[in-house]
Amino acid sequence: MLTQEQIDRLIHGREDDPFATLGVHPAQKGFTACVLLPQAVRVTAQTLAGKAVGALERIHPDGLFFGRVSVRKRQPLRYVAHYDDGGDYALIDPYGFGPVLGPLDDHYFAEGSHGRLFDKLGAHVIAHEGATGTHFAVWAPNAKRVSVVGDFNRWDGRRGLMRHRADAGVWEIFLPDVGPGSAYKYEIIGADGVMLPLKSDPFAFKSELRPSTASIVAAPLDHVWGDDDHGDHWRKADPRREPISIYEVHAGSWQRDEHGEFLSWDELAKRLIPYVVGMGFTHIEFLPISEYPYDPSWGYQTLGLYAPTARFGDPAGFARFVDGAHRAGVGVLLDWVPAHFPTDEHGLANFDGTALYEHADPRKGFHPDWNTAIYNFGRREVAQFLINNALFWAERYHVDGLRVDAVASMLYLDYSRKAGEWVPNDHGGRENVEAVAFLQQMNKALYGTHAGVMTIAEESTSWPGVSKPVYGGGLGFGFKWNMGFMHDTLRYLERDPVHRAHHHDDITFGLMYAFSENFVLALSHDEVVHGKASLLHKMAGDDWQKFATLRAYYGLMWGYPGKKLLFMGQEFAQRAEWNEAAALDWHLLDHAPHRGVQQLLGDLNRLYRSRAALHARDCEAEGFEWVLVDAAADSVFAWVRRAPGAMPIVVISHFTPVMRHAYRMRLPSGGRWREILNSDAADYGGSGAGNMGAVRADEEGWANITIPPFATLMLELDY
Repeated sequence: MLTQEQIDRLIHGREDDPFATLGVHPAQKGFTACVLLPQAVRVTAQTLAGKAVGALERIHPDGLFFGRVSVRKRQPLRYVAHYDDGGDYALIDPYGFGPVLGPLDDHYFAEGSHGRLFDKLGAHVIAHEGATGTHFAVWAPNAKRVSVVGDFNRWDGRRGLMRHRADAGVWEIFLPDVGPGSAYKYEIIGADGVMLPLKSDPFAFKSELRPSTASIVAAPLDHVWGDDDHGDHWRKADPRREPISIYEVHAGSWQRDEHGEFLSWDELAKRLIPYVVGMGFTHIEFLPISEYPYDPSWGYQTLGLYAPTARFGDPAGFARFVDGAHRAGVGVLLDWVPAHFPTDEHGLANFDGTALYEHADPRKGFHPDWNTAIYNFGRREVAQFLINNALFWAERYHVDGLRVDAVASMLYLDYSRKAGEWVPNDHGGRENVEAVAFLQQMNKALYGTHAGVMTIAEESTSWPGVSKPVYGGGLGFGFKWNMGFMHDTLRYLERDPVHRAHHHDDITFGLMYAFSENFVLALSHDEVVHGKASLLHKMAGDDWQKFATLRAYYGLMWGYPGKKLLFMGQEFAQRAEWNEAAALDWHLLDHAPHRGVQQLLGDLNRLYRSRAALHARDCEAEGFEWVLVDAAADSVFAWVRRAPGAMPIVVISHFTPVMRHAYRMRLPSGGRWREILNSDAADYGGSGAGNMGAVRADEEGWANITIPPFATLMLELDY
């Protein structure tokens, strides 16, 4: 018989070892069973095969039942509860099942080396000891008690008390007959005995649609992938020498349906993938699609790192999207946010009553810019949680890479902090050595297990070796955003053309460091929001000049060393700033100037992909040489792009309204240079001025070239 103390702990949900009291246990003569079924008036017990083995007595009015059962060993039983209204309810006792996790899981988790956490933690539909159900596991080492609650137990934490694996700080339970689609959360009592707000599962693979915040038991992802050819290509490729042109997309505002609602993943696949293929981009990069509570955060304040957001449908829909893109030859990159997380009470903050995922000291654990918590990168379990997430997206959803957000905020302890608001490292410096070690470990793990995947750092400082291998002292990223290119070139083009001659180095300076990292030239969402204006309206001059300058700028960028990224809408010169709450202004394509910019972008992508000279040495100095660097008075720039086995291509950009006839320039060699691009072509909305298809240079390379106003030309040697 249970003691009064045991009864009180069960009734009040304070039992910290439920498997010692609930379920079947040996007694002096045979076995007894104990179950908590509030509001039931009578309970009978059966074996899983349906054999009656006894009737239990209600020993507490709150529904605690106890009695002898005719069994010969400890085993799970099926309880049938009878209620006053005549209804019956049957459930299989979860406290008759053994653990699912093993001692090796405990060891590797505590060690910080578990590479398969997403197979162990969270909610997994499995068969276990003769029953089918869901295994739940969550890390909460400082909790006094953890329960899983949901519709399956009427959100009553007393009925979902979990087993504590003290060595790892993990709590687990197998709930038979709980299947896909079940909503759940964790009910946690901290070490101080205070019950916390219900917590979503950090490893949830599916979540409710906001504003609801429960986790959902996800069906096992059984998608049959058809992207072997795509994967094989990138596994064998050196991405530094491949054409990479990225279309950055916010899935919620690229287009909307006829009711102004979000498109599903399947609807996006039907519209977005053909569009990207037609435009010639090689990759789609989504702003974060992990579950997040607040739409205006654009996904950058995520709480469900393992769950594709419910805004666009179920997780299987995202898998179909990625597979469809791959079959069409398009890669899929995700913006990934391991730097910080929001402090919503259902999330990671104060998860088990302590600063578990974040630093306890706000000087290290609070981000003043975003009012968010900063992950404790020095804690093995936290680093493991994040690294496993990177591996998860590559393995489960075949994503081609991660663009890691806000890396600079991770690297510096004094980022956006005044003196006295930050804590130096053990060496007295400002470098966050724990974050550095985490990033290196993440890159090593991802590149070491998923050949063909790439990581890209959004890092805005001069931190050395961001895209250098870890074994060489670098952070181990594949690429780094070139923020300097974006800032300098946009600053140059915002100036009145008459003043550009005095700021020639805004364009030329970037080539001093263009090969110090593996760069991506990024014109991202951050440049077209919050009063910064669209790219079109950043250009100086009247409307004609704006369009011409933007076309010339795109020509310069696609001829400049580095991979390319362009945010959605800028490919057709959207006039308004980006608004995440509405679709892009596609009606602008009814107007010729916008269609012209769009056509130019498509042609630039096709040239970039088809000409090795424009991409195969994007990250190596041997592929670039100045042809004309000091023509500041004319605002003319010219360089040659080269690659082994490819014809050289000269890029000429000009940023004044003057038509320059017979402009004298020495090309890399004599011969016929075919004009393969002219951003001032009539098809693009330009004046149509040019070189009648080709330029001829004498034996020493000297040529007379017509350079239209606000234009970029590309000339390819044509023997």
